[in-house]
Amino acid sequence: MGLFDDADPFGTVRKPATTHEIGQPLDRLSVAEIAERIEILQAEIARLKAMSASKEASRLAAGAFFKSG
Repeated sequence: MGLFDDADPFGTVRKPATTHEIGQPLDRLSVAEIAERIEILQAEIARLKAMSASKEASRLAAGAFFKSG
């Protein structure tokens, strides 16, 4: 899984990864590919934190609404 596809004799550049599977082998990834995976995972962590905050705000709003009656 280097920069070039081993099956392509003309060395076509692969598309960047869009996902990362937890626990997948990392030994065949280049430093650039590892950095790319780190960015993907950091973006996913940010997305999860945002959703968690949104759900918590909804929960608190619902709790306040039903307590005020």
